[in-house]
Amino acid sequence: MTELLYQTDAYLKDFEAKVIAVEGNAVALDRSAFYPGGGGQPHDSGTITADGKTLNVIKVRKAGSDVWHEIEGDAPAVGVTVQGALHWERRHQLMRTHTAMHILCGVIFRDYGASVTGGNMEPLKGRMDFEFESMKQEFAREIEAKINVEVAAARAIRVKILPREEAFKIPDLIRTKINLLPEGITEVRTVEIVGLDLQADGGTHVANTSEVGTIKIVDYKSKGKINKRIEIAIV
Repeated sequence: MTELLYQTDAYLKDFEAKVIAVEGNAVALDRSAFYPGGGGQPHDSGTITADGKTLNVIKVRKAGSDVWHEIEGDAPAVGVTVQGALHWERRHQLMRTHTAMHILCGVIFRDYGASVTGGNMEPLKGRMDFEFESMKQEFAREIEAKINVEVAAARAIRVKILPREEAFKIPDLIRTKINLLPEGITEVRTVEIVGLDLQADGGTHVANTSEVGTIKIVDYKSKGKINKRIEIAIV
């Protein structure tokens, strides 16, 4: 079982851990700050150092309760202590992007009541699909202005891990059109942009909306009769 360090400290860049399992060139660790991907956010990259050798982490995935780190080179043996280090610039860009997506989602839900039907992101850019019947340039500019007001508002971002029963008492906790949370989970991690947005989420975020930067709506398009895509970039 891997302790998920990123869930409680998104700013942790380096950590020490022990190898608990090996499969080919992949190692599972007893604790990890590497985000394994999910919810539209890509997995982290970085390095693992063991026995004086620094190896690139090229893929991270979660399987059951373990986080697996695929590396370039020979995997260290079970029981070996390793030092993990994130490629921080990339991770921080993804944190800014993920928070920008929540700002967008929060504004659209608050002001227009639209649910999210899909989304994806890369460092400093992303897309979200919403239940809108129409999307015009004037509407896109209106949304862009509103989301940047929320960036400038310097809203704090709070992360909590709640028992499932308590979490599901929160109104509108699930913002996606379909509830994607597995049936068997006993705890739900929530991310709150104070005064704007509160939803279930497993990804990494900045501590304050002011850290995001200016958000631009760079494109918008129809993906169906009531499905419209908004694409953003952070500048």
